[in-house]
Amino acid sequence: MRRSRTTLIGVSTLLAVTLTTAPSPANAQSAAEPHQVANLTIRQADGYATLAWQPVDDATDYQIERTPVDATNTPTGAPTIVGVWRPNRQINQQAPTFADAGFNPGDTFQWRVRARTGTTEQPYSDPVTAITTAPWGNPDTPGQQLRTQWETTHAAQYTSDTDEYAYTAAIDALSDRVRVVELGRTVQNRPINMLVIGHPSPPATPAAVAATAPVAINCNVHGNEPGDREACLIMARQLAFSTDPRITDLLSHTTVLIVPTINGDGRANNTRGNSTGQDLNRDYSLIRQPETAAYIRMVRDYRPVAGYDGHEFGNSRAGDLPMLPPRHQNVAQPIFDQSQDMIEGHMYAKGAEAGWWACPYGCEGGGNVGLSEETILRNTLGLKNVTNSLLELRSSGGQTRPDEGNTANNRRRKTYSALWTFHQFLDYHRTDLGDILNARTEAIEFQAANTGRLVFRGSRPIPAHPAPHPGDSPPPIDAPPADLILDNAPCAYKLTEAQYNGPRTDGPGGVGSTVAQRIAAHGWKVITTADGYYVPLNQPERGLIPLLLDGKGVEKLTDGERVYPTLTGRRNGPLVVTGFTCADDATINGPVTVRTGAALVTTGTTINGPVSATGAAGVVLADSTINGPVRVANTTDAVSIIDVTVAGPVDLSTNTTGTDTPLLAGNTIGGPLSCTANNPTPTNLGIANTVHGPRTNQCAAL
Repeated sequence: MRRSRTTLIGVSTLLAVTLTTAPSPANAQSAAEPHQVANLTIRQADGYATLAWQPVDDATDYQIERTPVDATNTPTGAPTIVGVWRPNRQINQQAPTFADAGFNPGDTFQWRVRARTGTTEQPYSDPVTAITTAPWGNPDTPGQQLRTQWETTHAAQYTSDTDEYAYTAAIDALSDRVRVVELGRTVQNRPINMLVIGHPSPPATPAAVAATAPVAINCNVHGNEPGDREACLIMARQLAFSTDPRITDLLSHTTVLIVPTINGDGRANNTRGNSTGQDLNRDYSLIRQPETAAYIRMVRDYRPVAGYDGHEFGNSRAGDLPMLPPRHQNVAQPIFDQSQDMIEGHMYAKGAEAGWWACPYGCEGGGNVGLSEETILRNTLGLKNVTNSLLELRSSGGQTRPDEGNTANNRRRKTYSALWTFHQFLDYHRTDLGDILNARTEAIEFQAANTGRLVFRGSRPIPAHPAPHPGDSPPPIDAPPADLILDNAPCAYKLTEAQYNGPRTDGPGGVGSTVAQRIAAHGWKVITTADGYYVPLNQPERGLIPLLLDGKGVEKLTDGERVYPTLTGRRNGPLVVTGFTCADDATINGPVTVRTGAALVTTGTTINGPVSATGAAGVVLADSTINGPVRVANTTDAVSIIDVTVAGPVDLSTNTTGTDTPLLAGNTIGGPLSCTANNPTPTNLGIANTVHGPRTNQCAAL
């Protein structure tokens, strides 16, 4: 799925059409002296200027000089080396570019570039002068005139929590495209808000948003890493009020979900963790804290298909924008591949055009970063079948941006590079949505089939990008140790009453939510029978479930009992299911009846006869074939039918499964599909069923 990308929608490359002034006139002269840079051009964008020039033979690197000037082109300050271009910045060595950032947007500057051969400085290019792009939004237009505290103080202050709430509330009030919803509260009772943005207006419910294949941006999980958050707040204003066709087209085809500050307590105190000291980016699977629980419930309900997660990185040698996909080895291959395609196929190529140095997280001596912990959001999202990436903003200017000892300049570069990334993310989703959805479908069907080994620690390798590549050092190998691999996956995990509903002490103040509440937040199917609580593995998040419920789990919730298939091979004659029955790689020649309070789970199984369940605790079928009709009625706990071929009709009626939504996704049905009086209404997770007959009532759109 990874592929080279030389062209995508042109309006997005530098946000130049939507959000920039026109390119400055180029210096079209050839080099007047040996080794002199020629053909320097400057193109303005939001918070940065892209410099491009003709490469000089034998150049080791290039220095970028910027001088503030007035309207008459008279210098008003000293010329300063603000950037160093090196060959490992980008994948296209024949068209060097540099995104100069750190200046006050709207000011006027003169730029020059010179090559260096070893340590020998060559002649500067002829100078080019340009006015930089002012902060986005007409100051005389309602809505567009809004500014964050970070903007109004010229990056001297970050936006406070109260100013964030006022700013987002004003966007909500002034734009029909925006609805601000509260996902939950922090430990110290600060609201965790999310902007839901669509055109001409956002869908009214989480389910309706989910139907638009939304994207989600998590802007600030570590409270002392606020650069991405400021970018999110600026982008929210742009999405809410821009009249540019690119923006309205994007928002007409999806819904954008922006969570500016999941860690409001940490941001208010400028601490990495929340008020309890918990690193929230080590809690997205365990969800011990209210902040992470709020985000995971959002993922369950709004079902984003793609995501970005904003951070800052302290390595001064790294690129501008280190990125990394979900690497955990339980992530389905299509999701890993699609995430890598977003990074290497899109971000590297577009970064080379814009002048930003995108690279793998850890590039240039990053050490043991980006490993396999399922608690990290990018891994948790990957295990939830979301194409996604972590974004790191290099915290200091480092060797390639020597002018960032100036705090405001450093903050501007970080924020505007994040703004560029998030807009590119939206463009990638717009152009590659078909591939994203196909990867998601393949991943869900693979997970539901419950095939292959389970790995409890271990990352997929990230090889160095083929030379020339934007980063000399890919993340380290993180091969799973043998004792953390389970080759023989169980059918389900069984929990006792104490494990499932018992009190927990791993939350704030020594009080944690129960395992039952956390499983519900993740959205997993649970079947209750007389002898315990069963969590089947043949469901969409199969790769995550064992990490929390298996005794091998490194960061687990409890030691669940592995339950292996009770029925394999061939069985001739009728099957009456009582208790919990798991069929795997089985052939059942006869009708199957699931009794009241019983449960049937199948994977890789063929049933030559009808399947009928009335009053069952659960019916969870995946990757199976049923040569006969299927009727499921009055089920109390779980209904899930994924990637099943049914030769006859399917009827789901009067199933009442509490907060657990019945799933009917990716099936091929050889007759009518009818769903009547189910509560909740069944969903297809965005994966359409093929139905050779009428679809009626609640399943008319599935």
